[in-house]
Amino acid sequence: MEVPRKDGVRRSDLLGSTTDVVVVGAGVAGSALAYALGKDGWNVHVIERDLTEPNRIAGEILQPGGYDKLIELGLEDCVEGIDAKRVLSLAAIYKDGKKAIVPYPSDVSARGFHNGRFIQKLRGKAASLRNVELEQGTVTALIEEKGTIKGVQYKTKTGQELAASAPLTIVCDGCFSNLRRFLSNPKIEIPSYFIGLVLENSHLPHVNRGYFILKDTTVVAFPIGTNELRCLVDFPGQKAPSISNGEMADYLKTVVAPQMPAELFDAFICAIDKGNIRTMPNRIMPMSHYPIPGAFMMGDALNMRHPLTGGGMTVALSDVVLLRDLLRPLNHLSDAAALCKYLESFSILRKPMATTINTVAGALHTVFSPSEDPLRKEMRQACFDYFCLGGVFSNGLMSLLSGMNPDPLSLVFHCLALAVYTVGRLLLPFPTPKRIWIGTKLILVALGIFLPIIKAEGIRATFFPVTMLAYYRTPPVH
Repeated sequence: MEVPRKDGVRRSDLLGSTTDVVVVGAGVAGSALAYALGKDGWNVHVIERDLTEPNRIAGEILQPGGYDKLIELGLEDCVEGIDAKRVLSLAAIYKDGKKAIVPYPSDVSARGFHNGRFIQKLRGKAASLRNVELEQGTVTALIEEKGTIKGVQYKTKTGQELAASAPLTIVCDGCFSNLRRFLSNPKIEIPSYFIGLVLENSHLPHVNRGYFILKDTTVVAFPIGTNELRCLVDFPGQKAPSISNGEMADYLKTVVAPQMPAELFDAFICAIDKGNIRTMPNRIMPMSHYPIPGAFMMGDALNMRHPLTGGGMTVALSDVVLLRDLLRPLNHLSDAAALCKYLESFSILRKPMATTINTVAGALHTVFSPSEDPLRKEMRQACFDYFCLGGVFSNGLMSLLSGMNPDPLSLVFHCLALAVYTVGRLLLPFPTPKRIWIGTKLILVALGIFLPIIKAEGIRATFFPVTMLAYYRTPPVH
C-alpha cells in the first residue's frame, strides 16, 4: 500500500489519481524505482515491452554493496524463494596453476541467482502497490511540447496505440534503449563478448564461492542455484565464434577447457556438449545525458561498464536510492524546469559508487585481457600477485569491486599502490638501467589504462565535486 508523507498527507491525495511518474522499462532499475517511488506515495505507471520472465546470461550476481542497497529499498525478500545462493568470496583466482583465496571484506557476501527470477520478484513487489500500474507495452516515442517531455506514446500488447502523460518520465529500458539517443550523446564501445554456459552438478572444494580464472582467456564462474554455476568466458574482439557451425564448441574445448580447474573441467565439457551456449556483447558507455525538462534516464540506458566484475546492478540500485531520496522532499513534480535543474545534482552525487565500480571493471578487464605484449603480461602477473598479498591490498580492491567502499580516493590509492608494486617487482633486488626503463614504460602503460576510464567518468565531478554548482542544488520551494 502507499506510504504517507511525513506530514501524514499522501501525494496521491494532493494530486488526485493523475500519474506522477512514467517509468519506461521494468528491469532491475525500473522495477526497483517504481517500488521505491510508489512506497513514497507517488503514482507510478510502468510500461514494459515484455512482462514474461527474462532469460539472460548477465545480471546474475549482486555484489554486497548492491545487496545493501536492496535492503535499503526494502526489497531484500526479492532474493528469497528463487534458489539464490550466497557468494562468500572469489574463492579461487587461478593463474598458471596458482590459486589465491580472496574473500569479501567484513564477512559480507554477494548473491547469485537466475536473472529472470529476480526481475519477476521485483516486478511483483512493484505491482503489489496500489499506486503502481505495471503494463505491457512498447514505447515508441517521447511526447515533447515546447522543449519539455510530457510523457510517452506506446503500443499495448493488443496493438492499440495510447499515450501516457506525467510530469516526469524516467527511461530505464536497458542496454538496447531506443529512447537513449533523444536524451543523451551515447558513445558505446564493445570490447568483448561473454560466452555463457551453465555448469551442473559440479563437486566444488569451495562451497558458494566464485571463480576467477586467468590464462589464455578470462573466465568467471559463480553459483546461481542449487548445483548450478554460471560460467562466463570473456572473448575479446568484435565478433564471437559461430555457434551454428560448431566453431564455438571447438573454441571452448580446445582453448578454454584446458585452462579450467580440475573440479570444473568435466562439468564444463558436459555443458558444451549439451549445446546450451549463449553469447552477449559487453558494452561500455559513460554517462552523457542531456538535461531535458520532464525526462530522466537510469540503469543501462544511462551508463554501462564492462560486466566482468558484476557491478551493474549495484550501480543501478545505488542510483535508485539516490533518486528516491532526491524526490522525497518534493510535494509535486509539475515544475519541469525547476525539477530538471534540481536533478542535475544526481550526476554528481552518483559519482562515488559509479566511478569506482566502472573504473575497477574497465581496468581489470583491460589488464586481464590476453596480450602478447610483455609489459601487459607483467601487469597481469603483478595484479594477480597484488590480490594474493591479502590484508589492506586485496581487501581494499574487493571493497571497491563489491561496492562496499565507493571512495574515489581509495581507488586512487590502490591504483598507485598497484603501480608501485608492479615497478618494485622489476627493480628488486638491483635497479639496473634496463629494469628502470621497463618500469617507466610500465607506468606509462598503466596510465594509458586508468586515465581514459577516469576521464570518461569526469575527473572534476569525481574528485572535486564541491567545485561544481550542481553539487549544491536544493529542492525547489513553492
